[in-house]
Amino acid sequence: MAAQKVMSAEKLKLIIFLGSTREGRLGERVGKFVRNTLSKTEKYEIKVFDPAEMNLDLLKKPLHFYKDKSTAPKTLLEANEDIKNADAFLLVSCEYNHCIPPALANLLDHFPGSSFSWRPSGIITYSPGIYGGMRAAMQLRAMTGELGCISVSNIFGIPKVHEAIDEDGTPKDNHMISGLNKLMTQLDWTATAFKNMRHDNGIPS
Repeated sequence: MAAQKVMSAEKLKLIIFLGSTREGRLGERVGKFVRNTLSKTEKYEIKVFDPAEMNLDLLKKPLHFYKDKSTAPKTLLEANEDIKNADAFLLVSCEYNHCIPPALANLLDHFPGSSFSWRPSGIITYSPGIYGGMRAAMQLRAMTGELGCISVSNIFGIPKVHEAIDEDGTPKDNHMISGLNKLMTQLDWTATAFKNMRHDNGIPS
C-alpha cells in the first residue's frame, strides 16, 4: 500500500505524438489545446513529439536495425530514451485518405515495439468534417496493440476541429474539456496501474 501511495503521487511522464506535417495542418492547435489543458493540472511531465520539427527521413533504417546503437542518429537515441521512460502516450492524429497520416506512422516505426510496450496510450483524432478522424482511430487501435501500448477504450474525436479550437489552442465549447477529461480519466488510471506493476514486478522477459 505504501508503494501505491508513492507511485500515485508522482507525475506521469506523458508523450504527445502529433500526426501531421501537411501545410495548413490543424493538428498544431489540437496539440496546443491538449498540452495547455493538461499542464494546468500539474499531474504530468509532458513532452511533444512533432514530426514536422523532428524532421525524420522516410524510414530506411529504424533504430532497432542498428547492430551498434552508438552509430545511430542522436535524435533517434534521445527520442527512444524518452519513449522508454514514458508512462503513457497520446496520439493526436488526423486522417489522410481515411488512413493514419504517413508522418505519424513513419515516426512510430523508427522505434521498436519494446520501447513502447507495457504502457497504455490514448487516441485523439480530428477532422474538418463530421467524422472526427475516426477511421484513422480504428487503424491506430491496431497499431498501438502491435506496439504493445494498447489504447484505452475511450477515443476523443473532434469533428469540425476548425470550429472547436482556436489557432492558439483555446477551446470554443465545453465539449472539448469534458471530452479530454473523459479520455484522461481512463488513461491516468491505466497508466498508474501499469506503472505500479512495472515498479513492483518488473516486466515479462
